[in-house]
Amino acid sequence: MVFNSYTFIAFFIIILLLHNLPFSWKLKKVNLLLASYIFYAAWNPPFILLLWLSTVVDFYVGRALYTQPNIHKRRLLLVLSLIGNLGMLCFFKYGTFLLENFTQLVNLFGADFHPAKPNIILPAGISFYTFTTLCYTIDMYKKKSEPVKNLLDFSLFVTFFPHLVAGPIVRPPQLVPQFEAERKASQQQMLQGLLLISLGLFMKVVLADSMLAPTADNVFGPGAPLKTLDAWTGVLAFSGQIFCDFAGYSTCAIGVASCLGFVLPQNFLYPYAAIGFSDFWRRWHITLSAWLRDYLYIPLGGNRNGKFRTYINLMITMLLGGLWHGANWTFVVWGALHGAYLWGEKILQDFRKKPAMVPMTGVPSGEVGVLGTIPKEFKRKTLLNFIYAMITFFFINVTWVFFRSPDFSSAWQLLQSMFYNAPGAEAYLTTLSIIKVTLITVLLVSIHWLMRDTNVLAVVKKIPWWLLGIGWAVLLLLLIWSQESSSSFIYFQF
Repeated sequence: MVFNSYTFIAFFIIILLLHNLPFSWKLKKVNLLLASYIFYAAWNPPFILLLWLSTVVDFYVGRALYTQPNIHKRRLLLVLSLIGNLGMLCFFKYGTFLLENFTQLVNLFGADFHPAKPNIILPAGISFYTFTTLCYTIDMYKKKSEPVKNLLDFSLFVTFFPHLVAGPIVRPPQLVPQFEAERKASQQQMLQGLLLISLGLFMKVVLADSMLAPTADNVFGPGAPLKTLDAWTGVLAFSGQIFCDFAGYSTCAIGVASCLGFVLPQNFLYPYAAIGFSDFWRRWHITLSAWLRDYLYIPLGGNRNGKFRTYINLMITMLLGGLWHGANWTFVVWGALHGAYLWGEKILQDFRKKPAMVPMTGVPSGEVGVLGTIPKEFKRKTLLNFIYAMITFFFINVTWVFFRSPDFSSAWQLLQSMFYNAPGAEAYLTTLSIIKVTLITVLLVSIHWLMRDTNVLAVVKKIPWWLLGIGWAVLLLLLIWSQESSSSFIYFQF
C-alpha cells in the first residue's frame, strides 16, 4: 500500500476513526499493529511471516542480551542475532547479486558454471526494518537502554506502518516510550499532520512523478550519446525527483504519525543547501547516516585511531552505505564517490587552520571533525557559502549518475555526455522539458538555501492563516490534477 493511493486514504480514515474511539489503550495498540500488518500485507501477504519472525526473535534475543550476565553467552547471542537479521537481508536482497558475481568469478578461471537464476522476490522495506531491529539488539548488548516491556509494544515499534517500508529508521528510545501511555493527536498535531501529508504527496505526485520523472527516464533510458544540455537536464531532473520522492515519503510518514499523536524523527534537512559533504550527510537521509555513524563508523574506530584509520573507516562506511541501497556495483561506486568526497574534504580541513567547531546534537564525543561537527563559518548564509553549496550540489549530481544508471556502461556514457558534446549526439528532450526542469531546480535549490536553518512547521506558524489556507488549497488542487500518479516510492526497492 502506498500513501499516494485512494486505498490508503480509505485505510487511513478508518484507522483515525478507530484510534479516536473510546477503546482501551491496549486495544488501540492492537488496532495499530493489525493495521500495520494489513498495510504491509497489501504488497505481498506471505512476507508478513518474515516480518513477524524477525520481530519475535529479536524481542526475546534482546531481552536475553540485556539480562545475561555471562559475557561469552551474550556475545554468542549477539552473533546469532546478527547472522539471523543480516542473513535474511543478504539472501533476499543480495542472493541473486552474489550468485551472479560468483558465477562470473568461477568462469573467469575457466570453469563452465551456469546455475539457474534464482527467483528471489525482495520483500518491501526489508533494509529498513532489519536496521530497526538490529539497533535494538545491539543496544541491548551494550545496555544502552532497558528492554521493551512487552511483545505488543516491540511489535508495534518494528511494524508501525508510517515508517515500516521506507523509514525514517527509528530507534527504541525514539518511539517505544510513546506506546506506554495513551496518545491522541491534539488539534494542532492533527492540522500539522494533515498539512505534512499534503506537502509530502505534492512532492511525490506533482513534482517527482508528474514533473521530473519523465525527463529523467528519457535521459537515463537511451544509453546513447546525448547533447550536454540534455544530459545535465536529465541528471538534475533525477536529483530533484529522488529528493521529492524520498523526502515526500518521509514527510508523509511524519504527518501520518502526527495525526495519530506520535512523533517520528526528521529525515531530511534541505540537503541541496549543504556546504560540504559532511554537511550533506547530516541533511540527507538523516536517520540512515546516523545509524551508519553509530553502529558502523564508530565501532570501527571512528576518528580515534589516527588519520589513516579514519580514512579507512570512512570509506568502509560509505561503501557499505552504498551497497545498502541496492545489489549492484553501481551503488558501491556511488558510495565510494561519497567516501572519496569526504576524504577530500577531510584533507582540506587538515591543511587549513583548524576551525572552531560546533558540536551537532546527539553526536558522541570523540567524533569531532568528520561526521559530528560543522565549522562555525559554514552556519552563515553568505555569498561564499552559497558558492560552496553549489559546488557541493554539482558533485552530488555526478554521484546520482551511478545511483540511477542500471550499469557502468550507461553511467559512463551519460557522464561523457555531461562533459563532452560528442558529434552525432542526439537531443532527446524538448525545449519545454528543459525549461521546466531548470525552473524546478532553481526553485528547489533556492528553497533549500532559504530554509536550511529552519523547518516547514516553524515557517507555517509565522504565516497568516488566510495565506496558509490559500497555499494549502493550491497544493490540493495540483494533487487532484495529478491524481493519476500512483507509482511506488523509489526507496521501496531498498
